[in-house]
Amino acid sequence: MRKYTEKMVSCPHCGHSISLTLDASNGSQNFYDDCPACCHAIHLSMTVNEQMDKIDLLIDADDEQIF
Repeated sequence: MRKYTEKMVSCPHCGHSISLTLDASNGSQNFYDDCPACCHAIHLSMTVNEQMDKIDLLIDADDEQIF
């Protein structure tokens, strides 16, 4: 499995497209990143499935699920 992957996501607050580099070397994790356009915090939940060689990413604004 590749340890790093690029993912394009949309900010749940303003819809701005953001390119993220995800690091799967530490396994599944939750983290926050700020939108460069509107500066609101975005909650990201990354699940690493090594058997399926896939990374799932859940993005929300902490109040509603978007993606």
